[in-house]
Amino acid sequence: MKLLENKKALITGAARGIGKAIAIAYAQNGADVAFTDLKIDEQAEATVKELETYGVKAKAYASDASSFEASTKIIADVIKDFGSIDILINNAGITRDNLLMRMTEADWDLIIKVNLKSVFNMTKAIHRYMLKQRSGSIINMSSVVGLSGNAGQSNYSASKAGLIGFTKSTAKEFGSRGIRCNAIAPGYIETAMTEKLTDEQRQEWVKTIPLRRSGKPEDVADICVFLGSELSSYVTGQVISVDGGMHI
Repeated sequence: MKLLENKKALITGAARGIGKAIAIAYAQNGADVAFTDLKIDEQAEATVKELETYGVKAKAYASDASSFEASTKIIADVIKDFGSIDILINNAGITRDNLLMRMTEADWDLIIKVNLKSVFNMTKAIHRYMLKQRSGSIINMSSVVGLSGNAGQSNYSASKAGLIGFTKSTAKEFGSRGIRCNAIAPGYIETAMTEKLTDEQRQEWVKTIPLRRSGKPEDVADICVFLGSELSSYVTGQVISVDGGMHI
């Protein structure tokens, strides 16, 4: 039996990158997958078709997780279309990097809204459904910089550190109803966000990693499968680093 057979998962920001890798891993393991992106373009539609090749139901939705109203609507829409949601993966996120002396208030506010408030929005919208069904797994995508900080990323680091506190708090609130809440803290993962780095920057970064290599989106996806499956039925309130040992 596949690890996620008959499970229904909702993943935010999954048309590409880490989110897409998670969606594929979930489909490969038998889960029906709903995912969101700001707009449904050809890439999102292609992702749907790819997921369907694994014999599961898949659907893409245009939605902005940073909007409380949109988050409430998308949860209701997915439950209507899929019947339930067993796993919520809060993956959507952006960067607006700059040193604090040059960072604008708008860049600070945007990162907090998209990366942190979105997780509040989605969790708030779904929690009453999961409380009613007395089960569920909520997985929040944090970052290694949420654990260690990083120069030029005070806004991003703060949003990802905030996710950790939020994850631990909701794990304590929801645990008695069978709902697990965990976070993943990826390190240097090869995605569109890291493509803008120069070769020299990549080489210097890899030197800080004990495993001496960058990570792949699939490395993060594998941990998401674990946290969504019964293999992690006694795991909640945890932060799992997927960083090759960057933060030890």
